[in-house]
Amino acid sequence: MPEASQPTFATVSDVLTPKPAGPGTVHGVGLGPGAADLLSVRADRLVRGARHVAYFRKAGRAGRARRIVDGMLREDVIEFAMEYPVTTEIALDDPRYNQQLSAFYASCIEHLHAITARGEDVVVLCEGDPFFYGSFMHLYSRLQGLVPVCVVPGITGMSGAWTVSGAPITWGDDTLTVLMATSSEEVLTRRIRDTDALVVMKVGRNLPKLRRAVAAAGREHEAWLVEYATMAEERVTRLVDVDKVTPYFSILLIHGQGRRP
Repeated sequence: MPEASQPTFATVSDVLTPKPAGPGTVHGVGLGPGAADLLSVRADRLVRGARHVAYFRKAGRAGRARRIVDGMLREDVIEFAMEYPVTTEIALDDPRYNQQLSAFYASCIEHLHAITARGEDVVVLCEGDPFFYGSFMHLYSRLQGLVPVCVVPGITGMSGAWTVSGAPITWGDDTLTVLMATSSEEVLTRRIRDTDALVVMKVGRNLPKLRRAVAAAGREHEAWLVEYATMAEERVTRLVDVDKVTPYFSILLIHGQGRRP
């Protein structure tokens, strides 16, 4: 008869010595364009179950990402607000801008690393999609090789904007161009003239420059401005009818008119 296998017993040392836990994970979670019910199922699950939640915001503000998840967080959640040291106070081409932001991101990484080193996960709330013009990508690049990082994609703000505009952004083989209103007026004019369909983000105080560029490209009567897409404050207006400075997160659209059956 084959020998019976010998039983194994845990030693006192096995019981008293805690097993080393692996590092926690940083989850970059896309929240979509603004409406809480446009989160993915995965994003919703991570947000509601998170013990540690981090998000970017301007000093003195609640932060748009944090407002999107209001009422969704667990009662014992620990929040980490990452407040930008500068936003528009220093020109983008001023060396101090990158210096201050680099130091800021390094400080954020230190805090996130300390949490994950204890074996705990952190959910970083990201407006729109984490990999589309978001601040999370600056954390992502610095976290590589340091801690595990997972990214949950989200509906982009521009997708929300063209959806609420009530018309497709592209048809057939239209070329879509995405621009930042922070670009120079010359660059804006050239690219607006050369594309079929257009999305311009980060409008805000750049609206006068953008208006001139759209007019110079001969497309002012094709342009729409969408404010707070998918949210209660949502507003869709023809650019020629806009009479005030718009929120920074406003999006300008020019819909393509390409090939159709």
